[in-house]
Amino acid sequence: MAQDGGKKLVEAITPMEEDFAKWYTDIVKKAELVDYSSMRGCLFIRPYAYAIWENIQKVLDAKFKETGHENVYMPLFIPESLLQKEKDHIEGFAPEVAWVTHGGGEKLEERLCVRPTSETLFCEHYSHIVHSYRDLPKLYNQWCSVVRWEKTTRPFLRSLEFLWQEGHTLHETEAEAREETTRMLNIYADFCEQVLAMPVVKGRKTEKEKFAGAVDTCSIEAMMHDGKALQSGTSHYLGDGFTHAFDIQYTGRDNTLKYPFQTSWGVTTRLIGAIIMVHGDDSGLVLPPRIAPTQLVIVPVAMHKPGVLEKANELLVRLQKTLRVKLDASDNSPGWKFAEYEMKGVPLRLEIGPRDIEQNRCVVVRRDDRQKIEVSLDELETRLPAILDDVHEALYKKALERQNAMTYACTDWDGFVRTADEKPGFIKAMWCGDQACEEKIKTDAGLTSRNIPFEQEHLSDTCICCGKPAKHMVYWGKAY
Repeated sequence: MAQDGGKKLVEAITPMEEDFAKWYTDIVKKAELVDYSSMRGCLFIRPYAYAIWENIQKVLDAKFKETGHENVYMPLFIPESLLQKEKDHIEGFAPEVAWVTHGGGEKLEERLCVRPTSETLFCEHYSHIVHSYRDLPKLYNQWCSVVRWEKTTRPFLRSLEFLWQEGHTLHETEAEAREETTRMLNIYADFCEQVLAMPVVKGRKTEKEKFAGAVDTCSIEAMMHDGKALQSGTSHYLGDGFTHAFDIQYTGRDNTLKYPFQTSWGVTTRLIGAIIMVHGDDSGLVLPPRIAPTQLVIVPVAMHKPGVLEKANELLVRLQKTLRVKLDASDNSPGWKFAEYEMKGVPLRLEIGPRDIEQNRCVVVRRDDRQKIEVSLDELETRLPAILDDVHEALYKKALERQNAMTYACTDWDGFVRTADEKPGFIKAMWCGDQACEEKIKTDAGLTSRNIPFEQEHLSDTCICCGKPAKHMVYWGKAY
């Protein structure tokens, strides 16, 4: 039966409370987001997932261009000698680097790194084109893939090859570069909250957790449904370390040679994993309306009856002007279609049948709470965008309430360790700034520092670990 078929489709998803990792994998496969390739840690990104990534790209790319950034493309390969120029950088990435040793059947004179990130490439290019203060700032971004030889992989969250954007900028002054670092982190945070309906914590990484070669790394951290953190974007102030290493100098306004200051920043396809784990449920994906490839699916009911399919097509033509709309006129049963589009997380479903047409109305069903709303056919262009905005706000509110409920403040060591063991989520606690305490917290409590939030709270005067005077309040958690 139609409903039975839909029910079986949904039952194929392992409940998240039973096995969260299996639930995630089930959704990734059954919502047709990826297929596994024969190469470990490499994925076939299927059209539906790529459409989500394209929508992420479209919004962010517009934001980057609004702030003066231009898109470029750098080479895939980095000569080993070039990578070696920045010592801290190569040491930080060495375990994850993939090397090309042969080309055309012959051994290469110099190994080539398959880019894990492109700081060194941008630096080489900047050294060719920056000569005067008039050449600054350089505000560049590239959309590309990178390779990092991860030991363990999971679709979108961690893979050998992944898609991302990486911004790289060069500035006259430290103040300008630091301002850029903050500006881009705020763009990421606003995007996550205003487009992905995903609350984040903004802050600075500890010395231990910062990017290799950076002076400061800032991050946005999101909480997944299981309480684990996902680093969802980073922005790095690189200072002038790379520019000294690559001898990038320019003639300043005072006619003396100077070294510029640099930033880099990026987000990746792991945002798709974040969307799944923040909003998804046991029926499948729940996509935020502003990046959903299909915002509304039209499902004709009893479409064999006169006028139903014609009316559905008429609505499709009308609504395509304002929304991303799909009409499913296949011969699958309505019950199968309902389950299919729930699985794929389409924010709204519009049902139209003979009785609806007679009464000049339709039924609109929300994916997030399955609420059914009767809407006049004359009001669709105004009502549907408003309902989509309501869905976005409801998703954000639900995620924020969950994050708040699963964030704990601890002021004593025993309570800290017990909370880490018994309650998934974030723990706020004071820290002295000593890396030895950070290592002890990881060893004894199984937690890593997520970031030092910009919005500080004074929970106590002493470090949660050693009892010495505290310097910062830190978010701690288990992470993907």
